Amino acid sequence: MSVEQELLTRSESKCELCGSSTDLSVYEVAPSDGTASQSILVCGTCKTQIEDPSKMEEAHWHCLNDSMWSTESAVQVMAYRMLKRIKNQDLLDMLYLEEDVKAWADAEGGSDEDDDKTPTLDSNGAVLQAGDTVTIIKDLE
Repeated sequence: MSVEQELLTRSESKCELCGSSTDLSVYEVAPSDGTASQSILVCGTCKTQIEDPSKMEEAHWHCLNDSMWSTESAVQVMAYRMLKRIKNQDLLDMLYLEEDVKAWADAEGGSDEDDDKTPTLDSNGAVLQAGDTVTIIKDLE
């Protein structure tokens, strides 16, 4: 049985992230050995947004609220990585990953590398650089 056929059977011919049944393809969750246990079946929309963060539509990823509870490690890893990318800390706090799955999720694409690409802005919208001096003028509760 091919990897694609295994994934179609496992997922009941639906995207394992959002549940769509159109434009399905195999996506290897890196680092991967190419087996079905390290791959997921995704729709074209999910695949495009996974591969190109500039096309990210945060509203599409509300589906992770359900898919993060999958029993498949590869699905859990992609849910974790996408939740990190969209910075949904509430769902990340709820998500439990076994130590080996967490290590896999952090191995590639799950780190805070995207945070370096997002500029930090001050209250006036000016980009802050490393070494800038910032003064806090109000205590937060």
